[in-house]
Amino acid sequence: MSKTLMSFPRKQHLSFPQKQHLSFLRKQESSLSATKIVILLSKYLSRAALIFMFLIGASSAFGAVSVNDPNLRQSSADDQTFGAESNPTGNPIGGGKGYRRLVSKGDYKVNTAEELLSALKKAHAGEIVYISDKAEIDLTATKKIVIPGGVILASGRGKNNSPGALLYSNDLATSPMFLAGGPKVRLTGLRLRGPDRQRRTEQMRKLHKEGRYYSIPNSDGIICSHPHLEVDNCELFGFSHAAVFLKRGASKALIHHNYMHHNQRSGLGYGVCLDQSDALIQANLFDFCRHHIAGTGRPGTSYEACYNLVLPNANGHSFDMHGGRDRKDGTDIAGDLIKIHHNTFRATSVRAVVIRGRPTKSVEIHHNWFLHADPEKAVAQTNAAGNMNISRNQYTARRTIKD
Repeated sequence: MSKTLMSFPRKQHLSFPQKQHLSFLRKQESSLSATKIVILLSKYLSRAALIFMFLIGASSAFGAVSVNDPNLRQSSADDQTFGAESNPTGNPIGGGKGYRRLVSKGDYKVNTAEELLSALKKAHAGEIVYISDKAEIDLTATKKIVIPGGVILASGRGKNNSPGALLYSNDLATSPMFLAGGPKVRLTGLRLRGPDRQRRTEQMRKLHKEGRYYSIPNSDGIICSHPHLEVDNCELFGFSHAAVFLKRGASKALIHHNYMHHNQRSGLGYGVCLDQSDALIQANLFDFCRHHIAGTGRPGTSYEACYNLVLPNANGHSFDMHGGRDRKDGTDIAGDLIKIHHNTFRATSVRAVVIRGRPTKSVEIHHNWFLHADPEKAVAQTNAAGNMNISRNQYTARRTIKD
């Protein structure tokens, strides 16, 4: 079975070898009374216990998340706050003004498409390609631009109120604009504008009936098939398929503090789409997408979504996981493990969460703030039942801090 999104922390071994400890006590025995030995052992054990507690608490279900990273946080089990507004990351939901993890300079600074392509061909892991904050670069004539593994592509969204460099394409077949060429690629502080912000509802229905749905090309912003992709503090809009498409091999992706909107083609239209991949999707601002988060549901597909703010405009339910009936593979499998917590859902005209089958492990939905008055209109499981846990959410028009 494919690796899933979550793994339990392994037992941590403290760095106090038993032999060294006993030798220390023997050396101290001649000068320490029994009482002092007890005190020493008490202090030692207390220190060890504290270290052990720290290590266990620090262990992340996503091995890629560092406890020292102020931008990302796993909430504790006893957290009694609800909704995205409890955002503990230290950075604004959606990024932009006030975002602290800015990249301000690079090994290559570019202003044009030609300079960008040249820099990416030269860049190596650990290097930064920085696009001038005021640059507006037309990439219509170029697609599938490869960002080498370990390279950071950056601009200054949020720096001195800058919107960041704008990279755009007018070609409906832009799929993708950028392709991660290896592990640990990061895109930060950018604006990526795709070629199609329309829903095309009636047009796509007609084409679907005629068996020609894909006769109109679709577009993606970023496609990745490698581990540890990071997309942060970006504005991603106008992509008819997905702003970020995580394909098989894209494990431990971090998609956080972005503003994703107008990715909404009828029948497609995803902010983040996952296929046999896993991701932590945190502190993003979503609006005008068909599904802000969606998964194919094939085994190996998992995600954790937390501290995201979903604004009112939508043409489909907000968070999704497809099931076997969607894929027509003879199963009811809807991914592996889905964790949805501490999100705020303002789009009450559609359901907030729909799981279209049964996950192989579970769905955990808790500490969210749904503005839906009726819980049954907020969350649904279709086509199958089981492995779905819903608890400690709020369904109110006004947020309650504590329950």
